[in-house]
Order: sequence, then structure tokens, then C-alpha cells
Amino acid sequence: MSRTIRLAAAQLGPIQRADPRRVVVARLMALLEQAAGRDCDLVVYPELALTTFFPRWYTEDEAEIDAWFESVMPGPETQPLFDLAQRRGIGFSLGYAEKTPEGRHFNTQILVDKTGRIVGRYRKIHLPGHVDFDPERAFQHLEKRYFEPGDLGFPVWRAMGGVMGMLICNDRRWPEAWRMLGLQGVELVMLGYNTPSVNSQKADEGPADRLFHHKLAMQAGAYQNSCWAVAVAKAGDEDGHPLIGGSVIVDPDGKIVAEATTEGDELLVQDIDLDATRFGKATIFDFARHRRIEHYGLITGQTGAVPPPEGDA
Repeated sequence: MSRTIRLAAAQLGPIQRADPRRVVVARLMALLEQAAGRDCDLVVYPELALTTFFPRWYTEDEAEIDAWFESVMPGPETQPLFDLAQRRGIGFSLGYAEKTPEGRHFNTQILVDKTGRIVGRYRKIHLPGHVDFDPERAFQHLEKRYFEPGDLGFPVWRAMGGVMGMLICNDRRWPEAWRMLGLQGVELVMLGYNTPSVNSQKADEGPADRLFHHKLAMQAGAYQNSCWAVAVAKAGDEDGHPLIGGSVIVDPDGKIVAEATTEGDELLVQDIDLDATRFGKATIFDFARHRRIEHYGLITGQTGAVPPPEGDA
């Protein structure tokens, strides 16, 4: 039986701070309709796909903060997206800001099957940025202020005939995140991102460098774990703050097979054969034969780098 999935990467253009949810959800639904028209099985949306990238704004107002978060999923404003996906028989993955019943705040991505049921949830673990207002930065990046690190680890799920995993934005830069999924046999990694076009602490690191690092991380992660990967941007100018595009679909050899050409709403479609992951998993990346965990203690035993004492030859 074929294990080919028709995958759609649903890149979004900018969402402005004043844009209401209903307008944003209408854009998500339009992309899903496009995907349905091309017989897609699965649509992947970006990180924080319902709002602007609000961590660029500093506030101490709890009500203002909570306005960016979803306390129920689906809720009244997102239910139409779930209903449409169910009618069309399409699964999707969606990134958003989650507020739990206990009042905790996470940067979250969910996986929804073709019946409209949430079957997977991942909460971003590698939060970049800072907690307090930083006057030295060109703009703020306050994910550590508004979110807790994810508390669900790096799970995978059997869905749509394959083994699926999710990461969010900065996670793609951390090989530990990929390997945690790879060790569970992941065949498709879905990742949404909102990446500023310029490094807030290094002005000469602009869009070209940012796109290079983005693709480098995605291609390396896919190759080193012999899996398909899809990375989906929210892109363009949000209230004067540009985000890179560069949404890509990457094959298990690390090759880009589809890439966005705009910074607006754009749909990439690619047939992906999940069985194409098997060769790499059985040869060069056969973890059971080749990994040497007796030598990997530093990876879980410490966080920061500890160079040898000075004077050692």
C-alpha cells in the first residue's frame, strides 16, 4: 500500500496587530480551500498563525497579554476552520498561543486529523529572546516573557499512515530536538516559524543570512534523521517589522523539493513518499547500529559549554 501524502505548506503573509481573528481565520480557510482543490491530505500552517508576532511588543498589562492567547481550541473563532477541514477531509497542523485552564502560557502547535479531531500537541521548548525590556536591542523578542518552555517533551504520533512530529521555529536550530524525534522513528517533521528578517542584536545579519541559517537547519535536520520536513513561515512586514519567508519542503536526503517565492499567503504542494525515509534509517542513520550513547553524557549532563582549563596542552 502506498504511503504517499500530498502535503501543503500554507505560508501566511503578515498579520497586523489590529487584524481581528475572524479575518485571519478566513485567510487560513482560503488556503485550505486551495489545498482541497489540489487534493491535499495535510496542510501545515505557521507558528502563531492566528496573531501578529506579539513577542516584539513589551507590555505588563495581563489583559492585553491574554488577548493574544486561545483558552479553548477550537473556540468560536477557529471552529469554522475545523469544520471546513472536516468537510474537505483534510488534516492540518496549526501554531497558536495557548493559555491552559490553569493559566499557563505556551507557544503551541497542534495536529488535527481528517475528522477534525486534535490528535497531537507540541509546546515549544527552545524559547529564544529575553524576559525584560532590552533597550540595547533594535526591537524586542520577548518569548521568554510571554511563554513557558514546553512541558510535553518531543512526542510523535501515528497519523495519516505515518509517524509525525512537530517542532516550532527556534527548535529547528537545535539538533537535540530533531534527534529526539528521530529516535522515535519520525517520518515527517512539521514546523512553523516567525523569524525576523534582521537579528535584533546584529544589524549586519540580514535576510540573506537569516534564510541561509533557516534552510541549513532544516536540511541538516531532515538528512541526519532521514525524514521529510516542512517549514512554514509567517512572512512580510508586520507593523514595520519584517519577517522572512522561505517556506520549504525538504526530502530525507536533505534536498529542498519545494520553496516559497513570495512573502505573502502562498501554498506549496508536494507529494511525499514516507517510504523514502527507510533507506537512510536502515543504513547511514541506523541508530541502533551506529549510535554510541556511552559517550554522549555531556548532552544531558550540562547546558552551557565548559572549555578545558587554560594551560592544558
